[in-house]
Amino acid sequence: MSRPAKTTYKTTNWQAYNQALRQRGSLTVWFDPEMQWDAVPSGRRGRQQAYSE
Repeated sequence: MSRPAKTTYKTTNWQAYNQALRQRGSLTVWFDPEMQWDAVPSGRRGRQQAYSE
C-alpha cells in the first residue's frame, strides 16, 4: 500500500507573507560570554540537571 504524496505549499503572495512576518515582532536573545557551565557530567544523554547562576 503506497502512501499519499506529501502536500507541498508554495507562497504566491510574497508581499502579504513578508508583512505578516513583520507584524509578528522580534525576539532577541542575548548570551553572556562570561556565563559558565557548572554542571558535572553524568555520563548519560540529555541535558544536565544543574546550571550556573
